[in-house]
Amino acid sequence: MGRGIFRRSVATLTRRAAKTGTLVVKRALKVAVVKGTPPPGAGAWSLGVAAGTTGARRFRLYRPPDVKLSERLPLVVMLHGCGQDANGFATSTRINRIAMRERFLVLYPEQDRLVNPQGCWNWFDTSSGRAFGEARLIMQAIDQVCQLHPVDSKRVAIAGLSAGASMAALLVTLHPGRFKAVVMHSGIPPGTADSTLVTVSRLAHAWSGGAANKPFSDAKGPDASRMVWAFAARQFRV
Repeated sequence: MGRGIFRRSVATLTRRAAKTGTLVVKRALKVAVVKGTPPPGAGAWSLGVAAGTTGARRFRLYRPPDVKLSERLPLVVMLHGCGQDANGFATSTRINRIAMRERFLVLYPEQDRLVNPQGCWNWFDTSSGRAFGEARLIMQAIDQVCQLHPVDSKRVAIAGLSAGASMAALLVTLHPGRFKAVVMHSGIPPGTADSTLVTVSRLAHAWSGGAANKPFSDAKGPDASRMVWAFAARQFRV
Protein backbone atom coordinates (compact mmCIF):
# COMPACT_ATOMS: atom_id res chain seq x y z
CA MET A 1 0.00 0.00 0.00
CA GLY A 2 1.39 3.41 -0.92
CA ARG A 3 1.98 6.00 1.78
CA GLY A 4 -0.65 8.34 0.30
CA ILE A 5 -3.29 5.61 0.25
CA PHE A 6 -2.37 4.57 3.78
CA ARG A 7 -2.71 8.14 5.06
CA ARG A 8 -6.14 8.44 3.45
CA SER A 9 -7.20 5.23 5.17
CA VAL A 10 -6.14 6.71 8.53
CA ALA A 11 -8.23 9.81 7.89
CA THR A 12 -11.22 7.69 6.89
CA LEU A 13 -10.95 5.58 10.05
CA THR A 14 -10.63 8.70 12.18
CA ARG A 15 -13.86 10.16 10.81
CA ARG A 16 -15.61 6.84 11.17
CA ALA A 17 -14.42 6.52 14.76
CA ALA A 18 -15.92 9.87 15.66
CA LYS A 19 -19.30 8.77 14.27
CA THR A 20 -19.55 5.12 15.25
CA GLY A 21 -17.29 4.55 18.27
CA THR A 22 -14.39 2.25 18.96
CA LEU A 23 -15.98 -1.21 18.75
CA VAL A 24 -17.22 -0.78 15.20
CA VAL A 25 -13.90 0.66 14.08
CA LYS A 26 -11.96 -2.24 15.56
CA ARG A 27 -13.61 -4.60 13.11
CA ALA A 28 -12.56 -2.33 10.25
CA LEU A 29 -9.01 -2.15 11.55
CA LYS A 30 -8.42 -5.83 10.82
CA VAL A 31 -8.57 -4.95 7.15
CA ALA A 32 -6.09 -2.08 7.62
CA VAL A 33 -3.13 -4.28 8.60
CA VAL A 34 -0.75 -4.45 5.66
CA LYS A 35 2.12 -6.94 5.52
CA GLY A 36 5.46 -5.78 4.19
CA THR A 37 7.94 -7.82 2.15
CA PRO A 38 11.26 -7.83 4.01
CA PRO A 39 14.32 -9.81 2.91
CA PRO A 40 14.11 -13.60 3.46
CA GLY A 41 14.75 -14.61 7.05
CA ALA A 42 14.64 -11.03 8.34
CA GLY A 43 11.14 -11.16 9.77
CA ALA A 44 8.06 -9.22 8.73
CA TRP A 45 6.90 -5.60 8.99
CA SER A 46 3.19 -4.87 9.33
CA LEU A 47 1.43 -1.52 9.19
CA GLY A 48 -1.72 -0.90 11.21
CA VAL A 49 -4.03 1.75 12.60
CA ALA A 50 -5.55 2.10 16.05
CA ALA A 51 -8.64 4.29 16.09
CA GLY A 52 -11.31 5.42 18.50
CA THR A 53 -13.46 8.36 19.41
CA THR A 54 -10.32 10.40 20.18
CA GLY A 55 -8.77 9.92 16.74
CA ALA A 56 -6.38 7.44 15.15
CA ARG A 57 -2.68 6.57 15.28
CA ARG A 58 -0.61 4.51 12.89
CA PHE A 59 1.75 1.83 14.12
CA ARG A 60 4.37 -0.57 12.81
CA LEU A 61 4.90 -4.11 14.04
CA TYR A 62 8.02 -6.23 13.68
CA ARG A 63 7.53 -9.99 13.77
CA PRO A 64 10.53 -12.37 13.80
CA PRO A 65 10.79 -15.01 11.07
CA ASP A 66 9.31 -18.51 11.14
CA VAL A 67 6.82 -17.97 13.96
CA LYS A 68 4.85 -21.16 14.56
CA LEU A 69 1.10 -21.22 15.05
CA SER A 70 1.55 -22.72 18.51
CA GLU A 71 3.97 -20.03 19.71
CA ARG A 72 3.10 -17.16 22.00
CA LEU A 73 5.88 -14.59 21.99
CA PRO A 74 6.64 -11.60 24.24
CA LEU A 75 5.82 -8.10 23.01
CA VAL A 76 7.98 -5.02 23.49
CA VAL A 77 6.27 -1.67 22.84
CA MET A 78 8.66 1.09 21.71
CA LEU A 79 7.54 4.74 21.94
CA HIS A 80 9.62 7.21 19.91
CA GLY A 81 10.65 10.66 21.09
CA CYS A 82 10.11 14.14 19.66
CA GLY A 83 11.30 14.62 16.09
CA GLN A 84 11.04 10.90 15.36
CA ASP A 85 8.58 8.48 13.84
CA ALA A 86 8.09 4.73 14.17
CA ASN A 87 10.38 3.78 11.29
CA GLY A 88 13.14 6.17 12.36
CA PHE A 89 13.01 4.89 15.94
CA ALA A 90 13.25 1.29 14.77
CA THR A 91 16.26 2.18 12.60
CA SER A 92 17.95 4.07 15.41
CA THR A 93 17.46 1.53 18.21
CA ARG A 94 18.04 -1.57 16.04
CA ILE A 95 16.05 -3.57 18.57
CA ASN A 96 14.51 -5.62 15.75
CA ARG A 97 17.85 -7.41 15.43
CA ILE A 98 17.56 -8.47 19.04
CA ALA A 99 13.92 -9.45 18.51
CA MET A 100 14.91 -11.65 15.57
CA ARG A 101 17.50 -13.47 17.69
CA GLU A 102 15.58 -13.65 20.98
CA ARG A 103 12.16 -14.13 19.34
CA PHE A 104 9.80 -11.39 20.45
CA LEU A 105 7.55 -8.93 18.63
CA VAL A 106 8.13 -5.18 18.64
CA LEU A 107 5.32 -2.63 18.37
CA TYR A 108 6.04 0.97 17.32
CA PRO A 109 3.06 3.33 17.79
CA GLU A 110 3.49 6.62 15.92
CA GLN A 111 2.40 10.11 16.91
CA ASP A 112 0.45 12.14 14.34
CA ARG A 113 2.21 15.38 13.29
CA LEU A 114 -1.19 17.06 12.94
CA VAL A 115 -1.66 16.54 16.68
CA ASN A 116 1.86 17.56 17.64
CA PRO A 117 4.04 19.23 14.96
CA GLN A 118 7.24 17.97 16.60
CA GLY A 119 5.95 14.40 16.79
CA CYS A 120 5.95 14.45 20.61
CA TRP A 121 3.51 12.36 22.59
CA ASN A 122 1.32 14.72 24.61
CA TRP A 123 1.97 12.89 27.89
CA PHE A 124 2.02 16.18 29.81
CA ASP A 125 -1.40 17.44 28.67
CA THR A 126 -3.51 15.78 31.32
CA SER A 127 -5.66 18.85 32.03
CA SER A 128 -7.32 18.77 28.59
CA GLY A 129 -7.43 14.99 28.49
CA ARG A 130 -5.25 14.68 25.37
CA ALA A 131 -2.68 12.61 27.27
CA PHE A 132 -5.30 10.07 28.29
CA GLY A 133 -6.79 9.96 24.79
CA GLU A 134 -3.41 9.13 23.29
CA ALA A 135 -2.82 6.54 26.01
CA ARG A 136 -6.10 4.86 25.04
CA LEU A 137 -5.07 4.75 21.38
CA ILE A 138 -1.74 3.15 22.24
CA MET A 139 -3.55 0.58 24.38
CA GLN A 140 -5.87 -0.12 21.44
CA ALA A 141 -2.83 -0.74 19.26
CA ILE A 142 -1.50 -3.18 21.85
CA ASP A 143 -4.89 -4.93 22.10
CA GLN A 144 -5.13 -5.19 18.32
CA VAL A 145 -1.67 -6.73 18.02
CA CYS A 146 -2.43 -9.18 20.84
CA GLN A 147 -5.62 -10.26 19.05
CA LEU A 148 -4.17 -10.62 15.56
CA HIS A 149 -0.67 -11.92 16.26
CA PRO A 150 0.87 -14.72 18.39
CA VAL A 151 1.49 -12.57 21.46
CA ASP A 152 1.68 -13.74 25.06
CA SER A 153 -0.35 -10.95 26.65
CA LYS A 154 1.20 -11.74 30.04
CA ARG A 155 4.66 -10.85 28.72
CA VAL A 156 4.36 -7.26 27.52
CA ALA A 157 7.04 -4.63 28.18
CA ILE A 158 7.13 -0.97 27.19
CA ALA A 159 10.07 1.37 26.60
CA GLY A 160 10.37 4.92 25.35
CA LEU A 161 12.75 7.77 24.60
CA SER A 162 12.17 11.32 25.86
CA ALA A 163 8.45 12.11 25.42
CA GLY A 164 7.96 8.44 24.61
CA ALA A 165 9.49 7.51 27.96
CA SER A 166 7.09 9.80 29.80
CA MET A 167 4.14 8.39 27.84
CA ALA A 168 5.32 4.88 28.75
CA ALA A 169 5.27 5.86 32.41
CA LEU A 170 1.75 7.24 32.04
CA LEU A 171 0.54 4.03 30.39
CA VAL A 172 1.99 1.87 33.15
CA THR A 173 0.45 4.15 35.77
CA LEU A 174 -2.97 3.81 34.13
CA HIS A 175 -2.69 0.08 33.34
CA PRO A 176 -0.22 -1.47 35.81
CA GLY A 177 -1.57 -4.98 35.27
CA ARG A 178 -0.89 -4.95 31.54
CA PHE A 179 2.89 -4.51 31.61
CA LYS A 180 5.63 -6.60 33.17
CA ALA A 181 8.36 -4.01 32.62
CA VAL A 182 8.82 -0.34 31.78
CA VAL A 183 12.06 1.28 30.62
CA MET A 184 12.48 5.06 30.46
CA HIS A 185 15.31 6.53 28.38
CA SER A 186 15.93 10.29 28.78
CA GLY A 187 12.42 10.97 30.09
CA ILE A 188 10.61 11.75 33.30
CA PRO A 189 7.38 10.29 34.65
CA PRO A 190 4.32 12.51 34.91
CA GLY A 191 4.76 14.48 38.12
CA THR A 192 8.29 14.44 39.47
CA ALA A 193 11.44 12.35 39.13
CA ASP A 194 13.54 11.67 42.21
CA SER A 195 15.71 8.75 41.06
CA THR A 196 17.60 7.34 38.00
CA LEU A 197 17.10 3.11 36.18
CA VAL A 198 20.93 3.93 34.52
CA THR A 199 23.09 7.31 34.19
CA VAL A 200 25.46 7.58 31.21
CA SER A 201 28.06 10.34 31.44
CA ARG A 202 28.36 12.69 28.46
CA LEU A 203 25.40 11.11 26.67
CA ALA A 204 23.42 13.51 24.49
CA HIS A 205 19.63 13.48 24.38
CA ALA A 206 19.75 10.35 22.24
CA TRP A 207 19.32 6.57 22.28
CA SER A 208 22.48 5.09 23.80
CA GLY A 209 24.22 2.61 21.51
CA GLY A 210 21.94 3.49 18.60
CA ALA A 211 22.74 3.51 14.91
CA ALA A 212 25.40 5.99 13.84
CA ASN A 213 24.50 9.22 12.03
CA LYS A 214 20.81 9.01 12.90
CA PRO A 215 18.82 11.76 14.68
CA PHE A 216 18.63 11.33 18.46
CA SER A 217 20.95 8.31 18.27
CA ASP A 218 24.32 7.98 20.04
CA ALA A 219 26.47 5.14 18.70
CA LYS A 220 28.95 5.19 21.59
CA GLY A 221 26.92 2.98 23.92
CA PRO A 222 26.23 1.24 26.18
CA ASP A 223 23.61 -0.53 24.07
CA ALA A 224 20.26 0.61 25.48
CA SER A 225 18.32 -1.83 23.29
CA ARG A 226 20.16 -4.80 24.79
CA MET A 227 19.53 -3.37 28.24
CA VAL A 228 15.82 -3.00 27.47
CA TRP A 229 15.53 -6.64 26.48
CA ALA A 230 17.71 -7.91 29.35
CA PHE A 231 15.54 -6.09 31.88
CA ALA A 232 12.26 -7.13 30.23
CA ALA A 233 13.34 -10.77 29.94
CA ARG A 234 14.23 -10.81 33.62
CA GLN A 235 10.83 -9.38 34.55
CA PHE A 236 9.05 -11.92 32.32
CA ARG A 237 10.55 -14.69 34.46
CA VAL A 238 9.22 -13.24 37.71
